[in-house]
Amino acid sequence: MPQTLLLKNADMLVTMDGDRREIPGGGLYAEDGILKKVGVTEDLPENADKVIDASGQIVLPGFVNTHHHLNQTLTRNLPAAQNNNLFPWLQAHYRIWAKTDPDASRASTLIGLAELALSGCTTVFDHTYLFQSGNKVDYQIEAAQELGVRFHASRGSMSLGESKGGLPPDDCVENEEDILKDSIRVIDRYHDASLGAMTRIVVAPCSPFSVSEDLLRESARLARDKGVMLHTHLCETLDEERYTLERFGKRPVEWMEGLDWTGPDVWYAHAIHVDDDEIRLFANTGCGAAHCPCSNMRLASGIAPVKKYMAAGVKVGLGVDGSASNDGSNMLMEVRQAMLLARLQLGLLPPEGPRKHALLPPSHPLRAGEWMTAREALELATIGGASVLGRDDVGSLEQGKCADFFTLDLNTLQFAGGLHDPVAAVVFCAPQAAKTTVINGQIVVEEGQIATMEMGPVIEAHNRLSLALASSV
Repeated sequence: MPQTLLLKNADMLVTMDGDRREIPGGGLYAEDGILKKVGVTEDLPENADKVIDASGQIVLPGFVNTHHHLNQTLTRNLPAAQNNNLFPWLQAHYRIWAKTDPDASRASTLIGLAELALSGCTTVFDHTYLFQSGNKVDYQIEAAQELGVRFHASRGSMSLGESKGGLPPDDCVENEEDILKDSIRVIDRYHDASLGAMTRIVVAPCSPFSVSEDLLRESARLARDKGVMLHTHLCETLDEERYTLERFGKRPVEWMEGLDWTGPDVWYAHAIHVDDDEIRLFANTGCGAAHCPCSNMRLASGIAPVKKYMAAGVKVGLGVDGSASNDGSNMLMEVRQAMLLARLQLGLLPPEGPRKHALLPPSHPLRAGEWMTAREALELATIGGASVLGRDDVGSLEQGKCADFFTLDLNTLQFAGGLHDPVAAVVFCAPQAAKTTVINGQIVVEEGQIATMEMGPVIEAHNRLSLALASSV
């Protein structure tokens, strides 16, 4: 018999389906992790193996995190990297990250994934590219399975050390033959392309300044041969742009296009410093972008042109990025920040016409489509992220999709006075922890706490390993 799940009596259920239905008194019914019915509670079955009464709560599709570095929870708030932009920030971290052993990798993955689940995130892509000290992507996959989070793991890589013109130290990079061999091993062992897959693999060289052109070409060839997706950092900072111009005589996007790194199976992290022609290229070729607003502000990298991307039809999702450039793994916070940062970007545009008075600030009349709305920000975190990761089975609550969702209690201090529009309140009001998070029909967060494992020992081990790691370099 199938395992069944019923959620009923939600004050509001946000579907993010094609009609963007928002259902007062809504609910859903699932069998074996797949949604069978979504609608008003009265139209659903009355019983199930597990029943969740969502009275006083809002229900949303599980968030999709399109870019993260889970092992970086180990170096949150590192003093040497608190006030740096990208390149010196990386140089302060490389050798510490290279000492991440299997125990530290497992603990940091569990910490990051648990924090994400508590913020409503149900599908996570992680970009790990340092595999020294016995670390393997296997330990992260095992941790995700243990916690119960839907996981896209990367077999990332760095191969271009300082002696060859790259940014990372030579002792932090790998041999390219070993990288490709291990990528094949990981894909063959773990990648699941089926509907509702809990584990998928991505080929993900780190960045233009840490891998060779040969590795980028061979990675693209391998990924397409195996039917998996491709990911890397691109256009994150002007330092990177200067690097590719000086080394290859091309802007980053043009350079990557020449290496077969465009297409619907490719998405880029950050994608901040792009021009209109490059945005059109992304749209025409199907490339996606992972917008990481908190990290971009933390490192003073810039503001991605998200509204331009959306207008052009580029696939855009949200990413919390690494916990050493965000110092948190909170997707709900990222949704709010994406909306606010897009509004700040609008306010920084030059004024239209001369100012009437020298003391008055530039005026920007509200024009349709320019301001990021709360619902648009939620779309980025749900159906937008699913599209970026190449998934059509998550990101919305509708029949045939995965039973991935979370609830927020509306009767809280954060929402007090904000319920004129409960859906927008989720973004405008201060972020709070999920009351319930369900992934693949299984409860992972219950009453605001991780339900699938005891987190106290994990936190203790993580803190001990974190301090030992930082003091070892």
